[in-house]
Amino acid sequence: MESAAARPRPLLTVGSVLPEDSDQAALVARVHHPEQDGPCVAAVRGDQVVDLTATVPTVSDLMEREDAATVVRESEGGHVWRLDELLAAPAGRRDVPHLLAPVDLQVIKAAGVTFARSLLERVIEERTGGDPAQAARVRARVGQVVGGALDGIRPGSPEADKAKELLVSEGLWSQYLEVGIGPDPEVFTKAPVLSAVGTGADIGVLGASVWNNPEPEVVLVVDSRGRVRGATLGNDVNLRDIEGRSALLLSRAKDNNASCAIGPFVRLLDDGFDLDTVRGLDVDLRVDGTDGYVLHGSSSLREISRDVLDLVAATHGPHHQYPDGFVLFTGTLFAPTEDRQAPGAGFTHVYGDIVRISSPRLGALVNTVVTSEQAAPWTFGVRALMRNLARRGVL
Repeated sequence: MESAAARPRPLLTVGSVLPEDSDQAALVARVHHPEQDGPCVAAVRGDQVVDLTATVPTVSDLMEREDAATVVRESEGGHVWRLDELLAAPAGRRDVPHLLAPVDLQVIKAAGVTFARSLLERVIEERTGGDPAQAARVRARVGQVVGGALDGIRPGSPEADKAKELLVSEGLWSQYLEVGIGPDPEVFTKAPVLSAVGTGADIGVLGASVWNNPEPEVVLVVDSRGRVRGATLGNDVNLRDIEGRSALLLSRAKDNNASCAIGPFVRLLDDGFDLDTVRGLDVDLRVDGTDGYVLHGSSSLREISRDVLDLVAATHGPHHQYPDGFVLFTGTLFAPTEDRQAPGAGFTHVYGDIVRISSPRLGALVNTVVTSEQAAPWTFGVRALMRNLARRGVL
């Protein structure tokens, strides 16, 4: 990563951030309100963002209501912001209104290794011990042995067991393949409650990492009863070198300052945007470097190995409850392998990269890459939120 001088900023416009059918969508935002020195739950209505905090003090509370979509579309609100002004706010400034991640008290969970293509990249990370210089050689070896053996396999099925036998016989069985095609998915806690950043904010990559990439994902928003109430976009930043050294370093690789971005808005499920719509979502990625480098990628939930409700059931049930609800990253098909800085080194972020994750029905999540050490410190936690809402008389 480079030094923190002259940090580039993404250009955010109303048209580029909203879903293409935003006039039909029930969209939930969170806004930092300087006059209240805290967050507001808000509804996006056209080019305006309307404060609903007097009706629903947290997004978690909103998701528990059966009439959540009606509240977002029709409830009389308080303060009104122009969306273009919120999008133009400088990152990390608490003295100006700006968009936050559109979730609050929900636990931030993530499902890993849910796509066959990215599954193999996790195996490659493990086999290289996190050394990007070895990736091309190991990728060729794994591809030669595995080929299309994992295409269309249902995890936990007899076909998956046969694929496991093949890989074991070739000395290529891995803990990543176990969760990728075995009976139980990988579900882990991505980040602490309230730590995610929103669209327009800096996103952090640990300064010690030399091999990393964005992970563009659909994120489910689930209530305390395990019901999917909405969806949004997320960037589950991946530090390939650190996790590749050992899967036991997952927390160091995944949970760092500003390393989780969610947004721009939560789109609530309704008659025009249901679970089947979510199952068919395509997610596009674009990375623009300050040196003119451009990376394109895409991911589609149609190619996921496990149904999204299976992932929810693996997270919530008699074995584990979430009284404030949770959000669940569903994994990504995207794993960049093209060289960026040196032959055989693959892709890694450079300071100042602008990462745009978008989907036509969800809008665009846009962030600028910095080191986690350079990103604005996370200072507003659960105690601060409760005290702030109590002082404002909305609890």
